[in-house]
Amino acid sequence: MDPYGERPNTIPWPPILFFGALASAALLGRFMPLAMPWTGAAASAAGLALMLAGLGLMLWAFAAFRQARTTVLPHQRSDALITTGPFQRSRNPIYLAEAIILAGLALYNLDWWYALAIPAFMIAVTRLAIIREEAHLLVRFGDAWRAYAAGVRRWL
Repeated sequence: MDPYGERPNTIPWPPILFFGALASAALLGRFMPLAMPWTGAAASAAGLALMLAGLGLMLWAFAAFRQARTTVLPHQRSDALITTGPFQRSRNPIYLAEAIILAGLALYNLDWWYALAIPAFMIAVTRLAIIREEAHLLVRFGDAWRAYAAGVRRWL
């Protein structure tokens, strides 16, 4: 029996990693600031726009999960292969949204720690969640998953 057939993970890594990245960047920024070299309302406005865009993308992805009647929980069994909505452009729109939110926080707070958290988050979520989720989807949906994965990129 395939270890990923029932569920991709036993631990919900993605929210742990996202909130860990947020908390780490906030703490590092507080105690060891890495200020960005610019200031002003434009950077704050751009940061706020990115955060709102990330939140919008996340909500759109949640709606796709709801419409497909499958779980959004990353450690539970998927009952549907979602290929519509934001999943037409990214296989992982929620994780992409979280990276966009981190970018927005970097600009809004003018703090490099949030920007540095982005690649760390992306690498960790890929290794601890996405690879396992993809193995789970392959077991569950076979050729439909292969065709979808061949046509849609993992991130963008």
